[in-house]
Amino acid sequence: MFLTKMPLNPRRRGARKLLGSPQALHAAVQAGFADPSPTEEGRVLWRLDTYGQHRVVLYTVSPDKPDFTHLVEQAGWPTTETWQTRDYDPLLDSLRMGQRWQFRLTANPVRSARHKEWTETKPLAHVTVKQQKQWLLDRTTRLGFQLVTSDSASEAEPDLTIVERGTRRFNRQGSDLVTISTATFEGQLEVAEPMALRHALTFGIGRAKAYGCGLLTLAPSLRKGAG
Repeated sequence: MFLTKMPLNPRRRGARKLLGSPQALHAAVQAGFADPSPTEEGRVLWRLDTYGQHRVVLYTVSPDKPDFTHLVEQAGWPTTETWQTRDYDPLLDSLRMGQRWQFRLTANPVRSARHKEWTETKPLAHVTVKQQKQWLLDRTTRLGFQLVTSDSASEAEPDLTIVERGTRRFNRQGSDLVTISTATFEGQLEVAEPMALRHALTFGIGRAKAYGCGLLTLAPSLRKGAG
């Protein structure tokens, strides 16, 4: 598996087109691989992180190395920065029970529901911060980790913050308007089941993975006793 980091230039017309349509960016990311199909190791996942007004970074995790030349030419910084790809397996292989990591995840928190007029259940978005946090808390055990309790809390509360919330609307080819509600989570986790966490890191979490949701990334914990 490989982790790739690529800066985008939001001032360019091509970048604005991609940033405004998860469908278009999905196609552009997929075009960076000779075969973007999932493998036994994982699947192509991507996420956009925004830092200030003019700094946007595209992260991808993938079974194969990408070639994002077309993205650089259309939406990047051709003369200064391209993309950086590193082997993800050393981190994946190093996961051990009890390790602590800072994490970031953009997800599509939904629940299955059925209205009287519906013939089958459909995904409905969680819309409040409390609902979205609970959505992740309900899944941590099966994802192979637990959230660390925040030291600054007056009561025992998980170290979990939603740093960005939004709604993405776009037309998918051959279908009506698609609406995806997103939440970007940050916090500190502790590894409980390394293989389950590895699966979450390489296959993604939740729905709408093709449209920039589901990619969980880890960074060294700043707290003492981290793994």
